Amino acid sequence: MTNVPTTEKWGMFEASFDGPSAGNPYVDVELDAVFSQFGREVRVPGFYDGQGAYKVRFMPDREGEWTFRTRSTTAELDGRTGSFLATPPSKGNHGPVSVSNRYHFAYADGTPYFPFGTTCYAWTHQPLAIQAETLKTLKETRFNKLRMGVFPKDYPYNTNEPLHPIYTPEESGKEDFDRPNPDAFRHFENQVAALGTLGIEADIIIFHPYDRWGYCDMSAEQDYRYVAYLTARLAAYRNVWWSLANEYDFLLDTKPMSRWDRFFHIIEENDPYRHLKSIHNGDVTMNYDHRKPWVSHVCIQNWDVKRTFDWREDYGKPVVNDEPEYEGNIIQSWGNITAQELVHRFWITVMRGGYAGHGETYSDAEDLIWWAKGGQLHGEAWKRIGFLLELLKEDVRSGLNPIGKPGVFPWSRVSGAIDGDVRYIYLGEHQPVVWSTGLPTEDGDYEVDLIDTWQMTVTPARKIAAPQPHPTRHGSEIRGRRPDAAFGVELPGKPYQAIRVRKKPQAR
Repeated sequence: MTNVPTTEKWGMFEASFDGPSAGNPYVDVELDAVFSQFGREVRVPGFYDGQGAYKVRFMPDREGEWTFRTRSTTAELDGRTGSFLATPPSKGNHGPVSVSNRYHFAYADGTPYFPFGTTCYAWTHQPLAIQAETLKTLKETRFNKLRMGVFPKDYPYNTNEPLHPIYTPEESGKEDFDRPNPDAFRHFENQVAALGTLGIEADIIIFHPYDRWGYCDMSAEQDYRYVAYLTARLAAYRNVWWSLANEYDFLLDTKPMSRWDRFFHIIEENDPYRHLKSIHNGDVTMNYDHRKPWVSHVCIQNWDVKRTFDWREDYGKPVVNDEPEYEGNIIQSWGNITAQELVHRFWITVMRGGYAGHGETYSDAEDLIWWAKGGQLHGEAWKRIGFLLELLKEDVRSGLNPIGKPGVFPWSRVSGAIDGDVRYIYLGEHQPVVWSTGLPTEDGDYEVDLIDTWQMTVTPARKIAAPQPHPTRHGSEIRGRRPDAAFGVELPGKPYQAIRVRKKPQAR
């Protein structure tokens, strides 16, 4: 083939066409394209990009030649054809993330993915210098997911005007909610792409209640068109996740529950790649029904991270607690826990079979707070969170699943998890000098390490003979019962320690 465009597998192919600009093309013109390969067809929605330009974007999931043909209600856009060649993925391109092993995640090529994300709600609405600083900071961390809003945010510590209005302003200054502003969406998607270059998933928050521009009060039809337009523009980026809302329950007076369900359906109709989809609660008693089939995983905010096991059981899906409160010192209670407490909550969440999210809210005279605007990180939790992520990458393949049920002693107090030949016991605030519960019950050749979750150290632990069974509540011995582990581990008697047990390489 000569002069055929190329796009790597899980990259993005874009075709652009000239078309009508009169009237309101956002509402008046319908466009999609059907991409074909070896008899398989994939429908992709198109969108208007302003100044008479129309685009379709496609993410190939197979190598080889693809052809396409457009369909439109406008004659000059209908029946346009083309082709391109999908080449092998480049290094670091593992494809989009999806659910794997029921409670966990993996990239399309099978590489395990552990979501260790952070939140910068309005970073794309800040001055460009701050946005550049945010990307530089992210490059130095090990965060692999970022929660970010499409709409600007009106909230304490975040009251500045956005870089671009989301919709085209009328002469009066009021935005026309029937005319998206291409400049705003181009900038947003460029920053999504910049995150992808860093290996970071963009967890895109479509709606939120903190608004002074009128976005919360758009009509149902305007809401539906917005969701479809956003999906058409962004679905072909492999690092996209869809989060229907931040704190959806605070919007129920303007967007009833039936509308939220319809938003999910619109995404499904326009996203052929089936990117991950979730929705986030505000009140801890108002969880969305994540059992609905169009919800891929549980996105939640709740400080009581020991309930992670229960949420897994209730919904049967991966749990991502994106707001277990934030490291910081602002007046709001959700934003002033210590770095050590946030790290502690991460470990509990992961050991109970879920995943957690980071946020940082240190007071700043100019309100340059990471959780709102990005910029720089000033805390200490992010380093320890990255340390935990690197530990998981060493050995965990299918995902960590809890050892024991929280209602059974001692798992209501400490946390343990296992995946194949590796297991962890996290002791949290407890500080015993010896431990054996949850360790292997059979003799074997094991490496046992002591992990200091705050000092970020891993040192070989001293194995000792398994402690004898405990007496009953009434003081009598449980006769004939074996110890609950083949060996015990000597500990330093200080909090925030973890034990890692692995079969030695030759025994694996």
